[in-house]
Amino acid sequence: MSKIRDAFKIPDLRKRLLFTFLMLIVVRLGCQLPIPGIDSNAFQELFGKMGDSLNFFTAITGGSFEQMSVFALNITPYITASIIIELLTIAFPKLEEMQRDGEAGRKKLVQITRYTTLGLSLMESIAMGIGFGRSGYLDSYNFGSVALLTAALTGGSMILMWIGERITVQGVGNGISIVLIINIISRLPQDMTSLYEQFIKGKSIPNAILAAVVIAAIIIGVVVLVVILQGAERRIPVQYSKKLQGRAMVGGQTTYIPLKVNTAGVIPVIFSQSLMQTPVIIATLAGKGTGTGFWHGVLYGLSEGHWFDTSNWIYSIGCIVYVVLNIAFAYFYTSITFNPLMIADNLKKSGGFIPGIRPGKPTSTYLTTVLNRIIFIGAIGLSVVSVIPIALNGLFKANVSFGGTSIIIVVGVVIETLNQIDSQMLVRNYKGFLAD
Repeated sequence: MSKIRDAFKIPDLRKRLLFTFLMLIVVRLGCQLPIPGIDSNAFQELFGKMGDSLNFFTAITGGSFEQMSVFALNITPYITASIIIELLTIAFPKLEEMQRDGEAGRKKLVQITRYTTLGLSLMESIAMGIGFGRSGYLDSYNFGSVALLTAALTGGSMILMWIGERITVQGVGNGISIVLIINIISRLPQDMTSLYEQFIKGKSIPNAILAAVVIAAIIIGVVVLVVILQGAERRIPVQYSKKLQGRAMVGGQTTYIPLKVNTAGVIPVIFSQSLMQTPVIIATLAGKGTGTGFWHGVLYGLSEGHWFDTSNWIYSIGCIVYVVLNIAFAYFYTSITFNPLMIADNLKKSGGFIPGIRPGKPTSTYLTTVLNRIIFIGAIGLSVVSVIPIALNGLFKANVSFGGTSIIIVVGVVIETLNQIDSQMLVRNYKGFLAD
C-alpha cells in the first residue's frame, strides 16, 4: 500500500492514473447503453440458444455484445486490424519499411490500422444489421433501422479505439489492452455469483467449504500457471569478442538472447477461438444452429459449450482440433515475427557469437532449432491453461465466461502496466511497485 501511496504523491503520475480511471468509467457506461430499435427479449432468447458458445466474446467485450449496447463490437475490430497489419508487414516491403522508419513510420502504420479498424467495423456492423433485421431481432427492418444500428456499432468501436489511444498517451500506457482487461474483469462478479449459487449456496457447511476451497485452488492454480508461462524463457548465451579501440581493449562481455517460451503470447488462442466460433455464430444467426445431422454435429463440435459433455463425448473432438490449431498458429505467428537469420547476421556484424556455434548460418540454424522446441512447449502450455476452464464448464456445468484466455490476457497486461508505472516511479527516485 505504501508503494501505491508513493505513486499518487507524484503529480504527473497521479493525473495519469485518474485520467485512466475516468476513461474506464466511460467505457463501462457505454457498455450498458442500449442501441435504439433493438428487441432486447429476442436477443436474450438468441444468446440463450448459443449457450457457452459466446463465452470468449462475452468476456472480451465485457458483456456489451450480449446486451447489444453501443459498444457491442468493442475493440475487437481494432485488435483484428492490428493483427492484420502486423501480418501484412511481412508480405509487403512498403509496410516493412514503415516499421523500420522509427517514429514516423510507426505513426503511418497507426493511421493505416485506424482506417482498417473503421473498414472492419463498418463491414461487421452492416452484416449484423442485415442479419438481425432478417431474423426479426430489430423492432423494424428497413434502411433506417439498419443504418442506425451500423452507425451506433461503428461509432462505438471507433470511440473505444480513441479512448484506448488517449489512455496510452495521457494515461498509464497500454490503452487498448487496459480497455480489454477492464471488460474481462467486469464479468468477474457475475461469474463468482454463478459459481456461488451453483456449488456453495444451499449446501451443508462442510460441502460448501470444500467447494469454496476447490474453486479457489483451481483459480489460483490457473493464475500461477499463467504467470509461469508468461515469464518462462530460454536464455541463449552470447559472447562478444574483444577489440582494440584507441589504446584500450573493449568488448568481451557476456550476455544472452532471451527466447520466451510463450513466444506468440495469446495470439494463437485468439486465432483458434475466432476461427472455430465464427461458423457457430453465423449458423445460429441464420437459424441453422439447432437440429440433427452431420453438419449440426460439426457445429456442436466447433462450439466449446459442447466439449467435455459427459452425455455426448463425441463433440469433445473439437477440443483436439482446438489444441492442434493453437500449435499451428503458434508456429505460424512466431515464424513471421521472429527472424533468426537477421539476429544471426546482427550478432556477426557486432562481433558476437554463441559459444560452440559458428557465426552466420550455423547460428541461425541453431536458433531455429531451439525456437521450434520451445514453441511446442509454449503452445501446449497455452492450450492447457485455456482448456482447463472449458473442461470444468463441460464436466460440472459451471457456466462462467472467465476462461484461461482471459486470465492470460489479464496477467500479461497487468504485469506490463505495472512495469511501466514502476519505470516512471524509478525515474523520479521512487522504488516502485516491483521493488523488493
